Amino acid sequence: MRSPFPDCTDAQKETIRVITERLDAHRKRQQELAPDLTLTEMYNVLEKLRASEELTAEDRRIYDAGLVGVLRELHDELDAAVFAAYGWPAALSDEDILASVVALNAQRSAEERAGLVRWLRPEFQAPNELLVQTTLAGMAPVEGPAPARRKQPWPSTLPDQVRAVKDALRATPMQNVQQIASGFKPASRTRIAEILETLTALGQTRQLQDRYSL
Repeated sequence: MRSPFPDCTDAQKETIRVITERLDAHRKRQQELAPDLTLTEMYNVLEKLRASEELTAEDRRIYDAGLVGVLRELHDELDAAVFAAYGWPAALSDEDILASVVALNAQRSAEERAGLVRWLRPEFQAPNELLVQTTLAGMAPVEGPAPARRKQPWPSTLPDQVRAVKDALRATPMQNVQQIASGFKPASRTRIAEILETLTALGQTRQLQDRYSL
């Protein structure tokens, strides 16, 4: 199961970024001051603190060298910021967190099957889709039948149908199922939708909401 990222605001992202940088700076600073101090030692002591376990003399040394109390405060801030980004209550048990992540993962999977992908870094993960979105931002939506294309007979064989759909998109990109079907007579919208879904899964077409392009 994938762990879905929250769909958070820019302000929430900035809050998380700032806290994370403070956390990283704190750990690096304390390790520079105490070169023999390891992250494992610091986090072992942090876990003891969270479990209300008694600290040994060695634990106390690590606590002081790593300022583990500050480390705990930073992690508490980060946890609160992440919970807020997910829209979760401030205090959740481990079981509640797991249940919430499982539910959100199911929601994300349903969204992706419907064509909505919440890319974490779209400029790297989906540059082609980002290019299409940027292009569409300066274009008026295309409604109704695809322009300047006479109706053609709908092919009888599947290979020819696939070829016809791709030719239609090559002639006029970013069409939906209805627009493609309007260029043929007679044509099954269900079959065209199936062809587009298959082509998209194979990476031969790109989907943006209900529109497709090569």
